[in-house]
Amino acid sequence: MTMWVFGYGSLVWNPGFEVSEQVIATLPGYHRSFCMRSVHHRGTDENPGLVLALDEDDHATCQGVAFAVAEGAEQATLDYLRERELISSAYLERFLEIRLADGRHVEAVTYVVDPHHVQYCGGLALEEQARIISGATGGRGPNDEYLYNTASHLSELGIHDSDLEWLTARVRALVA
Repeated sequence: MTMWVFGYGSLVWNPGFEVSEQVIATLPGYHRSFCMRSVHHRGTDENPGLVLALDEDDHATCQGVAFAVAEGAEQATLDYLRERELISSAYLERFLEIRLADGRHVEAVTYVVDPHHVQYCGGLALEEQARIISGATGGRGPNDEYLYNTASHLSELGIHDSDLEWLTARVRALVA
């Protein structure tokens, strides 16, 4: 049985594991937003950045990318993802049903935000998100680089996200 992983942020442009198939997919009941403070990868304890997370919302859907893990690489992939995504326990690992663009329904490893975690910051205004993203840097680089990479890769795949498009333009203006 194929192991699937749902990517909606940095996994879209940097999965970090061996992929045998990549398909546009939709996850119901969640929306992508900059609702998690980053104190490791894109910010610090003193100057937290923001990273994308899936926030539960019964009326929402999120388009992203489903990755089929190469046969035989399932456990290594799961170990890698847990080390990468569960660094501060702000994400929760879930196995959720997604719909692939070709109509298939599969269960995918998906990382969603824990709304009770101290790093959760859902509901920030877009202007506040832009201010934070434009001024933070963490262990994996500048926060704005994370935004730009994610927005451009989603756009290249034909995935429209108006909030990310607005944030990209606003952050570019702020850092100019």
